[in-house]
Amino acid sequence: MTMYVGAAANEVTTAEAEVRELPNKPSEPAPAPSVPSIASSAMLVELSISVWTGRKKDKKASEDVTRQNYAATGVASVNKKLLADCAELVTVQKLTAAIRNLHTSMTMPWSDTGMRLVPTAQYFKYHQQMDGMRQEWEARVDEFLNAYDWEISVAQTSLGDLFDRDEYPTRQALEGKFAFRLNYIPLPDAGDFRVDIGNDAMAQVKTHYQDYYSRQLTSAMNDVWQRTYKALGAMSERLDYAADDKKKVFRDSLVENVVGLIDLLNVCNVTDDVQMAAMARTLDMTMRGVTPEALREDDTFRRDVKQQIDDTIATLPSLDL
Repeated sequence: MTMYVGAAANEVTTAEAEVRELPNKPSEPAPAPSVPSIASSAMLVELSISVWTGRKKDKKASEDVTRQNYAATGVASVNKKLLADCAELVTVQKLTAAIRNLHTSMTMPWSDTGMRLVPTAQYFKYHQQMDGMRQEWEARVDEFLNAYDWEISVAQTSLGDLFDRDEYPTRQALEGKFAFRLNYIPLPDAGDFRVDIGNDAMAQVKTHYQDYYSRQLTSAMNDVWQRTYKALGAMSERLDYAADDKKKVFRDSLVENVVGLIDLLNVCNVTDDVQMAAMARTLDMTMRGVTPEALREDDTFRRDVKQQIDDTIATLPSLDL
């Protein structure tokens, strides 16, 4: 018989007993973070990636489709792929999407302009991974640019009468349509105003910024809680079956995502939130010894883990999701 040590084990240390108090507490709203400066524990980062879409509206074809179908002007639009299904361009576009997803997963929301918050504890890992992705992205862009002239000739055959050589930018112009920019910006605090606008106006500006700072910080922390809800909820749902039921299929990433929450909760806790720190400790103990294989093979173990996950979900702060 295989014995799984960890979340289902009966050993409870003093430290574990202290943390286990968390699931027994009623769910409470997430506390609003205070507004001390967190400039030493986080910074702002702005990612900007531009990519040529390779698409263009064909006005003549749009008019033809409208006329042939007796439709009103403007209700139909024909957009064509200038390079058909160019593999090199598709690779760049997919890699761009992957980079943006990585950027979002490793940072926290901050402003509507696209700037996001990166904890200083996450900076080295974030920058290392993003720099590696940038180098790969630039290499894939070069491959596309080198294949560009050939792809135009291939597209001429694919597009037939829709082909128009004037719609294709020159190689030099095309290079300018690809850009990868990553900017780090210090995070100011509410007292960091150096404009001489008078004491009354200065106090008003500080008050407005304090309100903004508090809202953005709350949004950033709530984003971490939302990711926690999502990962734990997915695990609870996938483990919800009895021995005689049809087993629910789940990927190994189901466990990996929850284990990843431990680092996420620790690294992104830029406000030193007690509840977030306690949640990280609880998940650390809950997931010890938990493997996808164990969950699939041992009905009792799976049931115990699901119960602990459900207990943990019950303690998550209310975010009005």
